[in-house]
Amino acid sequence: MLTPLEFKDVVIPRGERILPPVVESLVAAAREGRDLMPLVVTIIQGFGFDSFLYGLSMSPRPDREAQLYAFTTLPLEWMQIYDQKAYIEIDPRIQLVYDSTVAALWDQTSERGRNARTDEFLNDASRFGVCSGMVFTLHDVNNRGIVIAYNSKQPTIDSFRRLMIQRNLGDLLSFGHFFHEFFMRHVIEMGLPSRVRGAPMSRREREVLTLVARGLTTEDVAQRLGISPRTVQFHLDSVRTKLGAANRQEAIAIATRAGYIVINP
Repeated sequence: MLTPLEFKDVVIPRGERILPPVVESLVAAAREGRDLMPLVVTIIQGFGFDSFLYGLSMSPRPDREAQLYAFTTLPLEWMQIYDQKAYIEIDPRIQLVYDSTVAALWDQTSERGRNARTDEFLNDASRFGVCSGMVFTLHDVNNRGIVIAYNSKQPTIDSFRRLMIQRNLGDLLSFGHFFHEFFMRHVIEMGLPSRVRGAPMSRREREVLTLVARGLTTEDVAQRLGISPRTVQFHLDSVRTKLGAANRQEAIAIATRAGYIVINP
């Protein structure tokens, strides 16, 4: 599950740093102690989009497995629906950046009609203004994978919108990079608990954890459920984050004691 991280004080690495104008305004506002959410929304709208998502899966300490962190301008209700319906499995944005860091565009024309689950995702997402957009991944100095998504209420990306996105591509890419480096990286590295902690596990997460508890490997679970190993790992990361567990063994123990899963049917 991806739920919002909160803004903290901006942290800029030592030495003279060159910032694009779009980031300078956000840094200045942070230093003045202003509410940054309205400015982020304004910046995103200036790019021609309506909402923004930053997501990262990482281990805050060497002795712990990955936990999930995110910032979004979208309502928490949408993130809860995304989590409970396990949309990570069929989200076209995630599928587009599985194996490439090159920015990708998507809309209703390119994605609708693939299958019933994808159409269900598109229908739910459109209720929150996620109808098309641009998505890309980047990696920081610790080789942590980050997903950046810009979303639009417009159902299609026509030739004019495509041209505008191309013209803004440099700013779109650099905003995602600087947003991580200056606003999110230090928050995560402080080891703060994710706001996902304590949230209920989804049906799919319970299913995945039960199979792992019964001895199946990540690859076995993926084959059994018809999803990718990476998606299985995402579910396990989410489970560990929600339960506050250091690894899958601890997650199994916590979930079993709480009655969330039954190892022996």
